[in-house]
Amino acid sequence: MQYFVTGATGFIGKRLVKKLLERKGAVVHFLIRKESADKVADLRSFWGVGPTRAIPVFGDLTAKKLGVAADDVKKLKGQIDHFYHLAAVYDLAADEETQVAVNIEGTRNTVDLAKAIDAGHFHHVSSIAAAGLYEGVFREDMFDEAEGLDHPYFQTKHESEKIVRQDCKVPWTVYRPAMVVGDSTTGEMDKIDGPYYFFKLIQRLRQLLPPWMPTVGLEGGRVNIVPVDFVVNALNVISHQKDIGKKCYHLVDPVGYRVGDVLDIFSRAAHAPRMNLFVNAALLGFIPKSVKKSLMALAPVRRVRNAVMKDLGLPEDMLTFVNYPTRFDCRETMAALKGSGVACPNLKDYAWRLWDYWERNLDPELFIDRTLKGTVAGKVVLITGGSSGIGLAAAHKFAEAGATTIICGRDQDKLDEACAEAKAKGYQFIAYSADIADMADCDRFVQLLIDNHGGVDFLINNAGRSIRRAIESSYDRFHDYERTMQLNYFGCLRVTMGFLPGMVEKRKGHVVNISSIGVLTNAPRFSAYVASKAALDAWTRCASSEFADQGITFTTINMPLVRTPMIAPTKIYNNVPTLSPEEAADMIAQACIFKPVRIATRLGITGQLLHALVPRVAQITMNTSFRMFPDSTAAKGGGKDAKPQLSAEAVALQQMMRGIHF
Repeated sequence: MQYFVTGATGFIGKRLVKKLLERKGAVVHFLIRKESADKVADLRSFWGVGPTRAIPVFGDLTAKKLGVAADDVKKLKGQIDHFYHLAAVYDLAADEETQVAVNIEGTRNTVDLAKAIDAGHFHHVSSIAAAGLYEGVFREDMFDEAEGLDHPYFQTKHESEKIVRQDCKVPWTVYRPAMVVGDSTTGEMDKIDGPYYFFKLIQRLRQLLPPWMPTVGLEGGRVNIVPVDFVVNALNVISHQKDIGKKCYHLVDPVGYRVGDVLDIFSRAAHAPRMNLFVNAALLGFIPKSVKKSLMALAPVRRVRNAVMKDLGLPEDMLTFVNYPTRFDCRETMAALKGSGVACPNLKDYAWRLWDYWERNLDPELFIDRTLKGTVAGKVVLITGGSSGIGLAAAHKFAEAGATTIICGRDQDKLDEACAEAKAKGYQFIAYSADIADMADCDRFVQLLIDNHGGVDFLINNAGRSIRRAIESSYDRFHDYERTMQLNYFGCLRVTMGFLPGMVEKRKGHVVNISSIGVLTNAPRFSAYVASKAALDAWTRCASSEFADQGITFTTINMPLVRTPMIAPTKIYNNVPTLSPEEAADMIAQACIFKPVRIATRLGITGQLLHALVPRVAQITMNTSFRMFPDSTAAKGGGKDAKPQLSAEAVALQQMMRGIHF
C-alpha cells in the first residue's frame, strides 16, 4: 500500500504517517519544502523507518500541482492508493491572506496533483469550522447549510472543502475534526491553541487564590474537543474502509461541553479554584454593536482590553467564539468505528495530562528569562542607602548578577567596607558618598551619575529613616516629622525626578520604592515614618499613571519589619519574628524581574482591607497593640533602654503579626 501525505511534518500529519507505516509493506510519500530537507532524517527516526519507506517529495503547497517536479509526478502516477491532505492553517490568529493562500489555493493545488497522479482515493482533513457559526445541530451530510462564515478561518475552511466536493476528480472523503488538543495518554502538544488560550488565566487564579475558593467563570456556547490520538486512529480506521466515497465524518467528542464546563474541568486539573458560578457570555449579545464600537473607540478602554488580552495570551478574536452555537452529530463516524476499539476518551479523564504537559513545556513563561541576571546584567543599578542593611544585601545580588551596581551613603567608611566585601566575593560596587536628605547634594549626585554612567536603568530608593515614637511623646519634637519627610519623601523624589528625563529619552527604566507595611496597617508610634512613606506611595501612584506609556515602570514594596541597624535601637524587636536583609533583597530582585505595581505581604494586604472595610475594628486592633507595647526609654526622653518587659499577650501578638511595626 502506497500513500501520499501533505502536512506530514505537522502535529496530526506526523502521527498519521507513523500510524500508516505500521501497516505491513506500507510506503509513504510526503510533501516537504526543499528548505526543510534537513528535517527528513529526524522524521524517519520518529517514524522508525528507512529511506525506502518514507520518501520525501519536494514541493510547495502554494504552487501549481504543489510545485512537484514533472519527473516525480511521472513516478507517482498510478502508484498512490490513498492521498491524505492535512496541510492547512489551523490558527484563528493567522492573517486572512495566509489562510486564503494555504487553505483555499493550497487545497486547489492538492486536488490538481491528486488528479495528475491518478490517486486511488483522496482524503481531505477539513474542520468543524467549515460549518461556520451554524445555529443548532450540524449533521455529517450537511455542507451548504453552513452560516456565519464572516471570519476568514471559517470561510477558508468552508471554501477548501467546497473545492474537494466540486472539483476533485478522484473518489474523495472529508473528515471534520473538532478542536484538536494534545495526546490523551501523554498530553503532548505542539502549540497553544483552542482551550490552551485559557490556561494562563487558570494559572493566574491558582497563584492568587486558594483552591477551595469558589470563583466566577464564563458560560457560553458548546466547545468540542478531541485528542490528537483519537483523530489519527479514527482517520486510519475509516480511510481504509469500503464505501466511504463522497461521505463526510465528524471526528468529534459525542459528549461535548459548554465553555463553562471546559474551564471548570481544566481548573480542577490545575488544582485551581473551581468555577462554580458562571456569567453567561450570551448577555454580551444584548449590548448593541454601536455601543461596543463606541466603547472601543475610547483609548483607555481599548488599551486596557489589549493589555489584558496580551497578558493572558488571548488572540484578538478569541472572545468572538465564546458563544459558539453549533453542535455536531457524529452517527456516521461512530458506526464506522464500531468494533475497531477506537473511541473518543472523556475529557475529564485526560485533562490533567494536557495541563501538566502545557505547564512543563508550553507555558510562555518558560521561554522568558526570569532570572535576575537576565534582567539586570550589563545594566546600571543604583541603590540608595546601599552601605548596610537591605540596600547592601540587594547590592550583592545585583552585582553577582552582572549589573553595574552603584551604592551611595553618607558614611564613607561603611561604603569602603561594602566595596571591600564585594571585592572579596569576586565582583565590585561603585560607591559614591551622598546625603539624600540634602537637596543640593542630591542634584550633584544625580548629575555625577549621568556624566559617569549615562544615568541609571534601575533605581532602588532604599535610603530611609524610621522613628518609633508616640505622638503624645512628640509634641515638642516637630523636627522628627521634618527630617523624616526630608529623607524618605523629598530626597527620594529629588533623586527619582533627576533620573526620569533620561529614562524617558531612552523609553525604559524601572523605579523601586521601598515603602513600609505600616502604610497598609497604619501602625501606631510610627506616624512620622508612615506619613513620609505614604506620601511616597501616593506620588508613585501618580507617576506610574503619567509614565505608563513611556516605558517607565514603578514598583512599591510595602516592606515588613526587617532586622537591620535601623531597628536595632528598639529592644522589643530583639525577639520579634522579622525578615532577614537577604529575604528583603529577594523582594527587591523580584520587583526588578517582574515589575509588578506593588509587592506586599498577605498580612499587609489584610490590614489594608480591614481599614477599608471595617475601619473601626482595625482602629481598635491597632490601639490594643499600641497599649500593649510601650515606648522605648529613649522615646520618652530617658537614657539607655532597659530590657523590655512584655506581657504574654504582647508576645503572642508579635508572633501572629509577623513583620508589623509595634
